[in-house]
Amino acid sequence: MVNSDSITKSDLVLREPVIGARRISNYFWASVILFGAIGFLSVGISSYLGSDILPFLSSKGILFLPQGLVMSFYGIAGLFLSIYLWLTIFWKIGEGYNEFNREEQIVRIFRWGFPGKNRRIQITCPITDVYAVRVQVKEGINPQRAIYLRVKGRPDIPLTRAGQPLSLEEVEEKAAELARFLQVSIEGV
Repeated sequence: MVNSDSITKSDLVLREPVIGARRISNYFWASVILFGAIGFLSVGISSYLGSDILPFLSSKGILFLPQGLVMSFYGIAGLFLSIYLWLTIFWKIGEGYNEFNREEQIVRIFRWGFPGKNRRIQITCPITDVYAVRVQVKEGINPQRAIYLRVKGRPDIPLTRAGQPLSLEEVEEKAAELARFLQVSIEGV
């Protein structure tokens, strides 16, 4: 059994974990937005009260109407956005795995979703229904490089993580490895 880049592979099972929302960039942005929102809200409230809540953030020269009110609004909006980001990290949104099992002749795609009755997102299909691995590459300002599983009677199933595009070499390598493992063709290369 080989374990490289967190991909577990044997002759009969290929399993790739998917990180989801617990990426370093999400931790960074959730923290930055939280501290920025606290700063904006404290300056807005300080301008209303006429004295500084936090000694290192001065509200001197800021009138409550309109600057303090707008800063308070931005602070509250930032708090809500930060709470949302921290909850997606806490709930492990998007985390899961892609498993291709030739022993059981089954493909399992699993992801965690938002809490509720559909929190567990699981797609299971027979390997015989898989007819291709599709690679999608869009270059430009916002490059997108993704690998999809083409299954009979279903829309294409995305296999790559969202947010951080893989290099073109990585996409081609992973798609080729998966196509060899499933013994299907590659489309879109």
